[in-house]
Amino acid sequence: MLRHLWLFCLCALHVACSGDEHREAESERSMPAEAPQASAPQQGVHDAPGSETRSSAQASMDPYTERRRLMGTVFMIRAEADPKIARPAVAKAFAEMERIEFLLSEWRPGSEISRINAAAGLHPVHVSEETFTVVKSGVEMSALTDGAFDLSWAALHGLYDFRPGLERVPSRDEIRRQLRFIDFRRIALDEKERTVYLKQRGMKLGTGAIGKGYALDRAGQILRAAGIRSYMLFGGGQVQVYGMRGDRPYRVGIQHPRLPDKHIGYFESSGGSISTSGDYERALIGPDGDRIHHILDPRTGLPSKASISVTLHSSSGLYADALSTAAFVLGPERALALLQSLDADVSAVIVGPDCRVHTTPGTFEAAHLEGSVDENGLLVGCKP
Repeated sequence: MLRHLWLFCLCALHVACSGDEHREAESERSMPAEAPQASAPQQGVHDAPGSETRSSAQASMDPYTERRRLMGTVFMIRAEADPKIARPAVAKAFAEMERIEFLLSEWRPGSEISRINAAAGLHPVHVSEETFTVVKSGVEMSALTDGAFDLSWAALHGLYDFRPGLERVPSRDEIRRQLRFIDFRRIALDEKERTVYLKQRGMKLGTGAIGKGYALDRAGQILRAAGIRSYMLFGGGQVQVYGMRGDRPYRVGIQHPRLPDKHIGYFESSGGSISTSGDYERALIGPDGDRIHHILDPRTGLPSKASISVTLHSSSGLYADALSTAAFVLGPERALALLQSLDADVSAVIVGPDCRVHTTPGTFEAAHLEGSVDENGLLVGCKP
């Protein structure tokens, strides 16, 4: 199981590919040397401050940047290339992500995921090979995490609302009524017929925790196929980087979960995805002072209190996105045990509910956390 999932994720990143929201496009010919702070504050990750040395070829031009709204969030592509090369490649990458949205988004009425949801409890649905592989990987991830990540979590859609002025927290009875529809073991896959069947009426698949990462993987494939040797992609709590920033790898900052303008460290990467899950975005403070946020434990229907934040580095966007969500719900000890059991190169920084910082082996030094963690292992400036 692990081998199949990991090989799929590697293929999603390394194999060259063929050629209700409104789309927003913004092209920019001039950007500062470092990624703007405003480009992805909600994700908690962006190119971290540091000395910047760029080659003479890179110094002669600014990065080519575009932003568009897809999959309920803002995606950004920043390519270190001549605009004549970057512009058509970036347009093609966005077109691919839009195609994936129409294929995998449960919010699109005609998507294959929506067709699967509409047929829940009625009949199997024949799907494309791509959708089948993504769903199969999601089911395997659900089993791997013992339901901390559950592809059928979307039955909880709409119970919580974090929009200003429209805030809503469901009652325990409302949650209990929907929990009966969440069980990845009732997702039936027929590989020979290439069908997906949800065995109970009311079940729903939600691909948000894997679809955005998969879309970034595909966009990166297109940019590399076009000859772009250095780029940074943002979207949905995740950053994907490739190549070098001058003479060093990209530096992707790790957001302090309680101090919005502060990083606690950074990952250096010349090829991979960094995904963050945190309780500090899309959150409310309840009447008893509890933090109510959008990362739900699909086994209880309640906001998980097992972690404050998880930032994870992997070679695959799909893998990083799903694992950071699962790690958050599992909590530091179980998450680290899971990550270390994988036959994969995964690094993680986890801030536990008591503000204690936990890392995979070797990551504390590699993520440059020394100045942010006190002698007791607690994150400086953190309050549970």
